[in-house]
Amino acid sequence: MMLRIPALLSAEQVAECRHLLQQAQWVDGKVTAGFQSAMTKNNLQLPQDSPAAQAMGELILQALGRNPLFISAALPAKVFPPLFNCYQGGQAFGLHVDNAVREVRGTGEKVRTDLSATLFFTNPDEYDGGELVVEDTYGAHSVKLAAGDMILYPSTSLHRVNPVTRGARVCSFFWLQSMVRDDGQRSLLFDLDTSIQQLNRELGAGHASSVQLTGVYHNLLRRWAEL
Repeated sequence: MMLRIPALLSAEQVAECRHLLQQAQWVDGKVTAGFQSAMTKNNLQLPQDSPAAQAMGELILQALGRNPLFISAALPAKVFPPLFNCYQGGQAFGLHVDNAVREVRGTGEKVRTDLSATLFFTNPDEYDGGELVVEDTYGAHSVKLAAGDMILYPSTSLHRVNPVTRGARVCSFFWLQSMVRDDGQRSLLFDLDTSIQQLNRELGAGHASSVQLTGVYHNLLRRWAEL
């Protein structure tokens, strides 16, 4: 399941992050690439331990924790600390699949990458190219979102970033380990949760149908969750 999370960050938060990003010192993006990805990756990245990356990462994590759409869709167990990249001057990232497990630097903690996320800091009219293209059984999906919006998609998907031929594309990217490993099961739970919320709006919280479906939701989550 691919899902757009609109306005994860407010316009004020985006402006704050863009100011930090403009002042930051960038390095070669291959520093976090696996063996195969390094052969197709050409971009810039903020060092993980830079003060700007850590401050913006904390801001993003707080926003994720307050976003009900993200929580419903991802059912997050662990979130890899957000990273930041920039594509410009023809830079691109060829077709690849993300590493199955990432180790959080300096902690020894490992995160299974069930979901990948890209949060945009530049608007589509600020650069040409730079589309995130995600492939699944239904074909290739091109993504280029407004600043502050985020796309969430399965880490098992082949994906690429098209060359940026004008301007600069600046984003945060990171991975999540979900309480529910299977994408199909997560999608069913998300659809069920969405339907329950719709029933609550139409019939009022506490209606018998909503209560019954809420019980089904939690029993499925109890069956599938890994903690």
